[in-house]
Amino acid sequence: MNKIYPSAADALDGLLKDGLLIAAGGFGLCGIPERLLDAVRDSGVKDLVFASNNAGIDNEGIGKLLRTKQVRKMISSYVGENKEFERQFLSGELEVEFCPQGTLAERMRAGGAGIPGFYTKTGVGTQVAEGKEVKMFRGEEYILEEGIFADLSLVKAWKADETGNVVFRKTARNFNVPAATCGKVCVVEVEEIVPTGSLDPDGIHLPGVFVQRLVLGAPYDKKIEFTTTRERETA
Repeated sequence: MNKIYPSAADALDGLLKDGLLIAAGGFGLCGIPERLLDAVRDSGVKDLVFASNNAGIDNEGIGKLLRTKQVRKMISSYVGENKEFERQFLSGELEVEFCPQGTLAERMRAGGAGIPGFYTKTGVGTQVAEGKEVKMFRGEEYILEEGIFADLSLVKAWKADETGNVVFRKTARNFNVPAATCGKVCVVEVEEIVPTGSLDPDGIHLPGVFVQRLVLGAPYDKKIEFTTTRERETA
């Protein structure tokens, strides 16, 4: 089975339609599937729901899709660096389901493991718990959180072999593994594709059984969310 596609648009061919629930990896601008998100934007699909730690920043990552009004709802943890996100949320144009960061990761992981729900103490007594089932365990309250079962997973990785075994680079792994496993179809963009058998089996972060399609996304321009500088010290 050939999993390698010549472009991001080709890798998404036949998968996109209005109203999809998409799980996207990344944290800020680290490990986001840039090429795939651009292809989603260019396709023109709309009313999308994204499960992602955040929405990138203005005009980067999912932020590009916010600009084009293709996103109906975000299931997110951190949204503080995107002014368009803020504007749409406050004006009622964008639905937002806030989710604690660890809970979001576990909701994705649970979906990937076929677990429909789990109980957690995170969010008890806060707005996060509103409308959710509460259950007592060992004399303490826990709330029920549902697993995320996405229609499509979009992931960015460092290396992959031709069968889809994937390796992430350092902190760029972040949400990419749980996001990859919870989708019906997982598309991964990578910086390098190597021959099957050339990756150390003990170093595989995401087995190829979870990956249906691959696309080579390189080269990339390093993007920085915040640039902090100081005056050069002189002797």
